[in-house]
Amino acid sequence: VQLQASGGGSVQAGGSLRLSCAASGRTFSSYVMGWFRQAPGKEREFVAAVSWSGRNTYADSVKGRFTISRDNAKNAVYLQMNSLKPEDTAVYYCASDRLRLRIGVARRMNEYGYWGQGTQVTVSS
Repeated sequence: VQLQASGGGSVQAGGSLRLSCAASGRTFSSYVMGWFRQAPGKEREFVAAVSWSGRNTYADSVKGRFTISRDNAKNAVYLQMNSLKPEDTAVYYCASDRLRLRIGVARRMNEYGYWGQGTQVTVSS
C-alpha cells in the first residue's frame, strides 16, 4: 500500500489549503482513511477521518474549519482546511486503516497500518 500526500504550503492566518492523498495497492473503498498532524516538538495527533461508508469524524480543534472527503473512484482522500490558524502549522500525514470494513471510524494512530510521507503546512500570523 502506498500513500502520497500533497497540497501543503505556506499561507497567512485565515487562509485555506486543500490537502490530497492518493492511495494505491489495495481496495481503497473498504478502508477508513485518516489525516494526522505533527507539530515541531509535539506528538502526532489525530485530525480527521472518513469511514468506508462516508462517515466523518474530527478533532475538536479543527471541527467547523476542516472537511475531510474521499473519492473512491480516484482512490483519493482530501482535507479542505479553511480559517487556518498559526497553531495548525504541522506536517500533515494521511493514513489508511489496518482493518477492512471497520465498524465506526478510527481515531488512534495504532489503528492505522499505512502512512504517507507527510506534507508541510505553515500558517503565519
